[in-house]
Amino acid sequence: MKNDSGEHVELRHLAVIMDGNGRWAERQGKPRDFGHQVGADNLRRLCVLCRERNIRYVTVYAFSTENWRRPRLEVAALMRIFPIFFRKYAKEMEQEGIRLRFIGERDELSAEVVRTMREAEESSADRTALDLIIAFNYGGRRELVSAAQNLAREVLTGKLSPDKITEETFRHYLYMPDVPDPDLLIRTGGEYRTSNFLIWQTAYTELYIDDCLWPEFGAKELDRAITEYHSRQRRFGGIQSE
Repeated sequence: MKNDSGEHVELRHLAVIMDGNGRWAERQGKPRDFGHQVGADNLRRLCVLCRERNIRYVTVYAFSTENWRRPRLEVAALMRIFPIFFRKYAKEMEQEGIRLRFIGERDELSAEVVRTMREAEESSADRTALDLIIAFNYGGRRELVSAAQNLAREVLTGKLSPDKITEETFRHYLYMPDVPDPDLLIRTGGEYRTSNFLIWQTAYTELYIDDCLWPEFGAKELDRAITEYHSRQRRFGGIQSE
């Protein structure tokens, strides 16, 4: 990836919409929750691949605010997966310096899921090799509304003048203002939409769609996406250099 000046731009932050778990399971003649379990294991593999490729931040779309509309049993299975995932891989992620962070609303989640999130965040806070950011009960529009509400409260209390609100000011009210915007967003499963994921942060993110279903996404597919990323030129509204 090159910028307007033709300089190489490092891939620091990868975002992934992990789509296709249910379809993959159905093709195997298995229930959809089996696909989600295999998909969670593949997330672990993605972390290893990204560390090997010096990617500093990985944000994955695990459960959206719209996913509550899925069948009750499937939602229940999705809620069980994260505590299992954390317990299964906690020691390995500790050894590899992986920090776990979460974005999304927690009020609707079970006490076990919230407790596991808090434990994962607190126990990994000092790790610096890779930040794994899991979007769980997350919606991009909800994040923007939450930021706007918090800004409005600051204005009402006189802590902030409306004239002082800039893009940078607004950014500080998002879920994780310290994390740089994604450089590349990969969506598996062949769907051509971002599905309410990181609306603000992906304004200038490069998009890559792969027909591969998430449980089958591995090193070959990741490297193909990275190669495609490095072949592009990020202009950010500018003109391509000669």
